[in-house]
Amino acid sequence: MSGGKVLIVDDEKNIRRTLSMVLEGEDYDVLQAQTAEEGLRLLEGRQFDVVLLDVQLPGINGLEMLRRIRESDNEVDVIMMSGHASLANAVEATRLGAFDFFEKPLDRERVLLTLRNCLARRNLALRVQELQDKGGIFEMIGESSAMKQLRREIEKVGPTKGRVLITGESGVGKELVARAVHAISERSSRAFVKVNCAAIPAELIESELFGHERGSFSGATQRKRGKFEIADQGTIFLDEIGDMSLSAQAKVLRILQNGEMSRVGSERPLSVDVRVIAATNKDLQSAVQAQTFRDDLFYRLNVVPIYVPPLRERLADVPLLLNAFLSELSKEYGNRKKDITQEVVEALTNYNWPGNIRELRNLCERLIIMGADPIGLGDLPEYITPSREASSEHMSAIPAGSMSLRDFRHATERSYIESTLRAYGWNVSKTSEVLGVERTNLHKKIKKYDIDRDDTT
Repeated sequence: MSGGKVLIVDDEKNIRRTLSMVLEGEDYDVLQAQTAEEGLRLLEGRQFDVVLLDVQLPGINGLEMLRRIRESDNEVDVIMMSGHASLANAVEATRLGAFDFFEKPLDRERVLLTLRNCLARRNLALRVQELQDKGGIFEMIGESSAMKQLRREIEKVGPTKGRVLITGESGVGKELVARAVHAISERSSRAFVKVNCAAIPAELIESELFGHERGSFSGATQRKRGKFEIADQGTIFLDEIGDMSLSAQAKVLRILQNGEMSRVGSERPLSVDVRVIAATNKDLQSAVQAQTFRDDLFYRLNVVPIYVPPLRERLADVPLLLNAFLSELSKEYGNRKKDITQEVVEALTNYNWPGNIRELRNLCERLIIMGADPIGLGDLPEYITPSREASSEHMSAIPAGSMSLRDFRHATERSYIESTLRAYGWNVSKTSEVLGVERTNLHKKIKKYDIDRDDTT
């Protein structure tokens, strides 16, 4: 079967039978248990994706079964059900890690939607773990076309000796790309040395890069090896190279030309064998024209240019990144990973992330520390979620009874598709990625709603 594996635990035969018929009709693989004891035995011997668990059971009740599942480190997702639901039960189930809580009588569409969301989140977590387990280049999480292209470029240049110039906005993960290039190179067993050129004062950058001799300047009480010496036989990563002084640029150029350098205060040349990877968030070609960056160094560095796209150009990767960061930070803080509502995932996928991946990770840290469990829209900063007042104002502008609910849905969908197409320059592939629909499906909707580019310009 193509669906997930579901265990139904309920003492009411009719509930079990009805749920089984519905789920099997949707290609789920279903097993049933009449008691918690029977359900726990099945969980010991088989793997399930989801358990649909009634609260009121003879013997061990559903909440106690949920507690035992969590204590056993079984990572199966649990959805609770109850015909006598109380707020206390729902709160306790949420505290114990239930994915959702259904009141009986069950609503067929809600059950199916929740199961789909639950399995989507589970598959997402498994995919993140798979990517992380592969390490190296695959630590760069993302399955968008932009990330696949980036990985292909890294796989090509990594094993070569070619110099690499990585460009992209601040916070996109340029260092991660540099480490991935090093990880699949012949130098992977040697040192990877990072130098943040923007963080080192101009008067110290040469000493930091090339080392110095004792007494070469005030405070130089002993000889010091520079970063290029430390990186010999390995890789040096010159981050934010656009901030390097012209005098330091001249010395880097000398290394690239003949593999030689000299410490500050010495004229004796030293030979080093270093692969240079540079990165910048600046336009180096403009800097060359402004004569703040050497043109000969630019051409030496720009052998293989790699562009790292901003997060707004690969919004389809946000759910994967979100899941990975929440898992990582939960372990770092020693907390159980919090659940997150689908509304939050959608809101974060529609945000444009000016601070890129760094901003997303910082937000995840904030949510781990301050957010509720599950994390809801109310936990997000106001600049990410649409204003409720603005939303209400927009809704009140539509006269009551002026259209059917079906017509309203269609008008809203048409308007949103149209505005998203405009925002992405009528790039259908990018728009379909952002909206989370297949490209062919988006084409059908454009035709269905008669959306014409000429009408919206």
